[in-house]
Amino acid sequence: MLVLVVAASFHPMVRNVYRAFNPSASYDTEPPALPELADPAVLVFSKTNGFRHAEAIQEGVKAFRGIAERRGWSMFHSENGAVFDTPVLDRVRVLVWHNVSGAPLSASQRSAVQRWIEGGGGFVGIHAALDDSHSAWEWYRDVVVGTTFIGHTMDHPRLPMTVDRGDHPAMRHLAEPWHWADEWYSFDRSVRHQSGVEVLASLDESTYEPRMKLLWIDKDIAMGDHPIIWTREIGAGRAFLSALGHGGSAFQAAEYQSVLEGAIAWCGRLDEPGTAQDAPATKE
Repeated sequence: MLVLVVAASFHPMVRNVYRAFNPSASYDTEPPALPELADPAVLVFSKTNGFRHAEAIQEGVKAFRGIAERRGWSMFHSENGAVFDTPVLDRVRVLVWHNVSGAPLSASQRSAVQRWIEGGGGFVGIHAALDDSHSAWEWYRDVVVGTTFIGHTMDHPRLPMTVDRGDHPAMRHLAEPWHWADEWYSFDRSVRHQSGVEVLASLDESTYEPRMKLLWIDKDIAMGDHPIIWTREIGAGRAFLSALGHGGSAFQAAEYQSVLEGAIAWCGRLDEPGTAQDAPATKE
């Protein structure tokens, strides 16, 4: 462990792996200045107290800016958890939890996010937002994600995914099957039959080897039924969870940009007649 700590101080990749196993416990207390946000607005949050998907975050923020400009949405990007100590959530329709890792929020910041989602906010969680570095926030783990990350493949094979809901706004442009390469996450249980859940895409485990192989680790991470993208209703709010998005190339791909655009629009009810100007209620 001492060797790893010393190496981490010199090599960025080793430092990143070290952070994955030893996440920071830093919480922001000084909030950022808030811009003017025209309705509808999207907040992209990408703070990492754990492993940082640096390229994916960089390319994803570019993609979200492009989507927002094309759709006429305003967008604010922050990595400061104290943003949730401000009225920003009263101004936005959708919170994108973009490869967030390592329990980045204080108790009061968590409570603000929970109240906002339950009160009608839209939440989009991407890749690391579904990993086990969030397990200490029980409400997020159990109510938002609904399952616990147990590992991922170390290679990124291109697989045919089943599009379970081709009629969903986030999925209707995709071919069936949808071929995609990524770091494939596994979880301790399927969310398919949980209340309020709709599975949008899933894996056929016969098309690859669901094992995590790293150094001395050789772990069976097969699930059987294996959802990889799903939605769920949370109080008056909506959530979209996608385990895809490990690398920057994912966010450069037009097909995944279309998935994310549809996800944001669905979560924020931005394409539903008569709702575009109705901001989500925030519970006190």
